[in-house]
Amino acid sequence: MTSAGIALIVLTALAFSTAGVVYARRRRPTLDEFITARDSLGVGAAAATLVASGMGAWILFSPAEAAVVGGVSAMIGYGLGSAGALLIFVAVGVRLRRLVPQGHTLTEYVLGRLGKPMYAVVLLTMVFYMAVYLAAELTGIALAAQMTYGVPLIVTAGVIGVGTLAYTATGGLPASVFTDRLQTWLIIPLLSVVFVAAIALTADSRPFATLAEAAPDLLSLRNVGGIEYGLTLVIAIIGAELFNQGNWQRVYAAESSRTAARAFLVAGLIVMLIVVAMGVFGLLAVAAGAAETPSVAMFTFLLQALPAWVVVITMVLAVALVMSSMDSLLNGLASLFAVDVARITGGEADARALRWARWITVALAAGAIAVATRGFSVLYLFLVADLVCVAAAFPTVYGLYSRRLSGWTAVGATLAGAVAGATQFPPPDFSRGSLLHAFVVALAVPAIVCLALGPFTRPVAKTGSDS
Repeated sequence: MTSAGIALIVLTALAFSTAGVVYARRRRPTLDEFITARDSLGVGAAAATLVASGMGAWILFSPAEAAVVGGVSAMIGYGLGSAGALLIFVAVGVRLRRLVPQGHTLTEYVLGRLGKPMYAVVLLTMVFYMAVYLAAELTGIALAAQMTYGVPLIVTAGVIGVGTLAYTATGGLPASVFTDRLQTWLIIPLLSVVFVAAIALTADSRPFATLAEAAPDLLSLRNVGGIEYGLTLVIAIIGAELFNQGNWQRVYAAESSRTAARAFLVAGLIVMLIVVAMGVFGLLAVAAGAAETPSVAMFTFLLQALPAWVVVITMVLAVALVMSSMDSLLNGLASLFAVDVARITGGEADARALRWARWITVALAAGAIAVATRGFSVLYLFLVADLVCVAAAFPTVYGLYSRRLSGWTAVGATLAGAVAGATQFPPPDFSRGSLLHAFVVALAVPAIVCLALGPFTRPVAKTGSDS
């Protein structure tokens, strides 16, 4: 079983890695191409890379867990949050592209508009969130392979990490976008096959009738716990994804602002449908008595209730999902540092910055592999990162639209939100506190501070295309 699992993971990773390397070797990207693939994607290609990069292994864990804990209302909240994380870029992404047409990242605008202190806050927030996300993705697939086929953590983490690194460090964002498109065309059909198979092969046991008798609250839209869980996810996901550099890269990779807006809209709707569909596995797991551990409810259900071929398809799907998100995270993180290196060393040093970007990609991948081999639970750290992102969300976005926001006000509002949210945040054992209260406070406090101090702040001068 272990050798079969290793072979499956190696072959799947090798297929994507080879395609990415072959594509990358045909190009010699400049620094700008490496980190933005500027103006190169139409609506279809941009939407495909957004869907693939936005759907990692969490698709096979989190929606099902949400359904086990909060039922249908939590599933809907998860879907809305995941869609909202992309739909918000229809407005803010286009806004940034209009304000900084030759930019690369959100941090560039923050530096110019809000100054170095807020720039440091946003940069650290983005790096923290994306690093945790990267470690979580690789840890998730390593644990899933161990659970399903008994594959050692280091084997799965090493194979997928090195395979993704091979084309990401060579070709940058263009290679990531290319493989994303391939992965999207594989991911959506495989998700559909697994979903249909699960429904069809369990139909005789009438799982939803069983669920209606055993846990009717899970099917009710009036489930208070589920509603709170769903609202928490909406706030946390949208706030956090504003600081995912992969999204901002794709704002600039689209052919035009209009193309970017359409691509984010299409991708948001697709992701919402997929998240809700994956949540159904949590309900099926509860009905089958396979939801004892909510975080792995989908895999437990598949192993207990479905044939081996469905599990094989799911593992291929999991590898594709991880590589599609991991390459975007690696390139996004590297791009943040590369832009700073280019700024510090001067425009004539683009080649040096490009080398830095590649070596940073290697270092980040090595770190993620090391963390994944330990099998740590990163859920709590993920939630902490989400809280910090939510606290920084309003000041950052407000600065895109209002000239009555100073850099120090933005910094103070962010810190106030993070501290206020932390007072409501549960400890690691979740024995007290409330995630919903913590995220609401972390979002509301900075908004109140920014809006209250706005009338007393001298407007900044308009810049270029600012309006």
